[in-house]
Amino acid sequence: MIRVGIDMMGGDFAPEEALKGVAHFLESDDHAVHIVMFGDSHLIDEHLSALQLPADGYTLVHTSQSIDMHEHPTKALKEKPDSSIAVGFQQLAQGNIDAFISAGNTGAMMVGAMFSIKAIEGILRPTIGAYLPREDGSLGLLLDVGLNADCKPEHLNQFAILGSLYAEHILNIKSPKVGLVNIGEEEGKGNLLAQATYPLLKSNELIHFIGNVEGRDLLINKADVMVCEGFTGNVVLKMAESIHDIIKRRNIQDEYFDRFDFEAHGGVPVLGVAKPVIIGHGISHHTSFKNMLRIATKMVESDLNGKIKESLSQIL
Repeated sequence: MIRVGIDMMGGDFAPEEALKGVAHFLESDDHAVHIVMFGDSHLIDEHLSALQLPADGYTLVHTSQSIDMHEHPTKALKEKPDSSIAVGFQQLAQGNIDAFISAGNTGAMMVGAMFSIKAIEGILRPTIGAYLPREDGSLGLLLDVGLNADCKPEHLNQFAILGSLYAEHILNIKSPKVGLVNIGEEEGKGNLLAQATYPLLKSNELIHFIGNVEGRDLLINKADVMVCEGFTGNVVLKMAESIHDIIKRRNIQDEYFDRFDFEAHGGVPVLGVAKPVIIGHGISHHTSFKNMLRIATKMVESDLNGKIKESLSQIL
């Protein structure tokens, strides 16, 4: 039985939307999954009766504290040991749950992932990615998108491995194509980081490297995994989010641009830490929570972290 933990107090619409997400997941998912909910039982109980969750499908762990979106991550985790995020990471570290998800304080989730769970042995820096909807209906993965603003070539080389394994086992892309985000297609283009990274990716036998990809290639099916440092990745991510916002404000109906809505994809994993951790958007609604639970379940079922460890052992 897979046990997935969820922070019920994280997000702008907690705990109602998280509860609805759990309910929809348990209704529609046929996997053997038990949900462990961390949060204020008094607030959660107010909504539980209306949802009629299966009694054997969840466990509620009461926590007396919660971490606000704007609190300092490290300070909050230290001063609020009985918060839903702190207790969730404690349970994950102890092996009482197999994965943990939250739409709460992103900084606190990152600190918890890095210091409570720690990186997989051999990982220089964990990374987070973002999904890019492609015109043909598929999804691409861009990473890093903000966790690592400054990187070395060795970091990008590992991001390529992590992204490739995620694309293969979670997004179901066979032999995913990996591209290096650059300002030109030719080898030798770009800044010093790109120029030094290219030969590492080219010689990396664990990935299917296709060369450089430009900005115009990111939303077409040229590469499945697109690698860059977090500064560039975050600019691209925020640009994509703004396009979706403009489309919505102008009441333009288009099925392609609808796929830019983060709710359709849930949250993003912290790749490179020892256990599955999923971070959702602060304004997540029930659809997003349901999809985060699905991603977490698939990461556990596929033993993605085991495959990451196996791949790293080949190059260390």
